[in-house]
Amino acid sequence: ITYRGRTLVECNEQLPKAAGGKVGLPEASFWLLLTNEIPTDAEVKALQEELHKRSTIPDHVYKMIDNLPRNSHPMTQLSLGLLALQPDSQFGNAYREGTMKKTDYWKFALEDALTLVAQMPLLTARIFRNVFFDGKHIPSDPSLDWAGNYAHMLGVNDSEAFKEVTRLYLMLHADHEGGN
Repeated sequence: ITYRGRTLVECNEQLPKAAGGKVGLPEASFWLLLTNEIPTDAEVKALQEELHKRSTIPDHVYKMIDNLPRNSHPMTQLSLGLLALQPDSQFGNAYREGTMKKTDYWKFALEDALTLVAQMPLLTARIFRNVFFDGKHIPSDPSLDWAGNYAHMLGVNDSEAFKEVTRLYLMLHADHEGGN
């Protein structure tokens, strides 16, 4: 597997890392995949801040996920949660309004992709906590990087080692649906 002509080892060496970390940040991989450029620390920080701003999930989505039967498969819950986010799609709204030009489709698709990338950790951590921890949720910590925050919300343990392995896993699987 290569990302933009770089092996995963090269990516891991070249991509910015969390403070004290040894693993390339997954959000830096995302940047690389989108731009074909290794982001600077400042660019990754700006992307992290943007993702945190976009991460809010509407209450109706949480209520729906929280009210699903506990034995619903997590991927079914994820599919339903993603579908429930559709009313906030910039692409969908512009398309329905009839104001979007075909040459601008990519801009709206990118906006939606960034928002979904931002929301996925909150949605998937909520599903995980509902299924395995009786719905006891851990709030997001915007001081953490994208994957570090996800590891934090999973609540398996709060060690830096778990955050690092989560970063590595998500960095390695950045090109194909998170490892599925």
